[in-house]
Amino acid sequence: MGIIIAILVIGVWAAHLAYILLSVQVAVYNPWMYIHILIQTYLFTGLFITAHDAMHGNISSKKWVNTLLGYLASFLFAGMYYRTLRKNHGMHHKHSATEKDPDFYAGSQNFIKWWAVFMWRYVTVIQLVIMAVFFNLLLLIPGVNEVSALLFWALPAILGTLQLFWVGVYWPHRLPHDEGMGPHRARTQIKNHLWAMFSCYFFGYHREHHNDPKTPWWKLYKAKP
Repeated sequence: MGIIIAILVIGVWAAHLAYILLSVQVAVYNPWMYIHILIQTYLFTGLFITAHDAMHGNISSKKWVNTLLGYLASFLFAGMYYRTLRKNHGMHHKHSATEKDPDFYAGSQNFIKWWAVFMWRYVTVIQLVIMAVFFNLLLLIPGVNEVSALLFWALPAILGTLQLFWVGVYWPHRLPHDEGMGPHRARTQIKNHLWAMFSCYFFGYHREHHNDPKTPWWKLYKAKP
């Protein structure tokens, strides 16, 4: 089932991107433009969630399948290098919300400052080159221009990053920490499966994820007491 869900997420992301680039009118007064931007943002988030499941070996019992789909999903998300992501994410789980956690920033609890530091740590020159190449390749498609590529591809990718950062890093791990957060220093959303799914693929059940990282995202709701 994990393989099917991973391929489905990637496939729907690609299909919806193609649809909006070629069929949705770019106009301030067009409400469907904004709706599709939000949908594509959610699908971009799904790409990273898929890569995240691969990091934990949750897509398949076969390591090469997790690696293949992890590389693909993280590359499509933002030209990211899966091997580095997996290494850093392992550190995040091992040293959650401490100075050894590459996702954590004790210097400030301000959302923008922390997000800026987070991006500085993860974004690379090679990644920016890849994104620039991908952007220009989109422009070779008949009917696609700079504005539509920016609105329907670049903007949702950035918004997806903000969504993931808020739900998966900032909100669950920010200071102050208390005993109720457990040994992983992680908060968790209240039990509401519908909201948890639409807010970030159950990623808001963050303490449950840290308690059992081998549970795939689509089963995480079952871990919620």
